[in-house]
Amino acid sequence: MERCSWANTSSLDQVYHDEEWGVPVHDDRELFEMLILEGAQAGLSWTTILKKREGYREAFDNFDIETVAAYDESKIAELLLNPAIVRNKLKVNGTVTNAKLVLDVQKEFGSFDAYVWQFVSGKPIVNHWETMADVPATTPESDAMSKAMKKRGFKFVGSTICYAYMQATGMVNDHMTSCFRYGVDVGK
Repeated sequence: MERCSWANTSSLDQVYHDEEWGVPVHDDRELFEMLILEGAQAGLSWTTILKKREGYREAFDNFDIETVAAYDESKIAELLLNPAIVRNKLKVNGTVTNAKLVLDVQKEFGSFDAYVWQFVSGKPIVNHWETMADVPATTPESDAMSKAMKKRGFKFVGSTICYAYMQATGMVNDHMTSCFRYGVDVGK
């Protein structure tokens, strides 16, 4: 069974690739989780974040947006001592900030889903890459998402992170044309 080459580094990567990556996500909690995990990855490998994913879920109350938005300084201090997550003060504080901003977006747009999917006009962009070298780090859509989110005050939402987020949540299908997952789940 042929996969995208990046997924062949570990069994954890394979399972993530085979079951999640590129599958359209429309649940606000799941979209928030992936936003935080993609931001946490900045400067690290995705495998590192996957290994810490369960620790993140436990540490951040399963990414319940309202709960995370209410975290105070004492909870943040506790998180910064937790070896199950990336203990970066900017990233932890950014998670709380982003949760508060997701609540604002939900009030304005009805859901975080409606907000983030607007950048791809509500349906997945299906690319036709033959090699990983063909895949861009950013696109006009990720540039637009990044700019809009930064304007609202979101943290760790540069265009490269936004593009990885779009790939992870199925807004963009960047499976290689030779991958068995190519074309699967598109349009959900």
